[in-house]
Amino acid sequence: MSNLLAIFLGAGCGGVLRYLISLAINKEYHGHFPLGTFFINLVGCFAIGYLATIFTNVIPVRESIRLGILVGVLGGFTTFSSFGRETFELLGDKQPVIAFWYVALSCVLGVALVFVGHALARSIHAVPGA
Repeated sequence: MSNLLAIFLGAGCGGVLRYLISLAINKEYHGHFPLGTFFINLVGCFAIGYLATIFTNVIPVRESIRLGILVGVLGGFTTFSSFGRETFELLGDKQPVIAFWYVALSCVLGVALVFVGHALARSIHAVPGA
């Protein structure tokens, strides 16, 4: 039960954080590219690469804390459904080039940032192996 509660609370915190950061970014940026979701998803990819490595190799944490952060906070923070909706809207607005770059950059940079987060955690904390 404590795992489910940790995920539940983490997801709420991650969702609120995503909303506030999106508001701040979209207040300043008024282009067609969905910059708020793009930024949030890339930060989340980096964070999960870094934190999963730390929690596995450097700082052993209770399972409920690990799940609360990785599944809850980061799951609530990042958003695949918004990514899908925004891509759909770009296509519906006849902006296929922007939609293409949004999908391509989100996927390629997202996976790359998981690797960067993992590599940085290994480097900073002298984690051996993969």
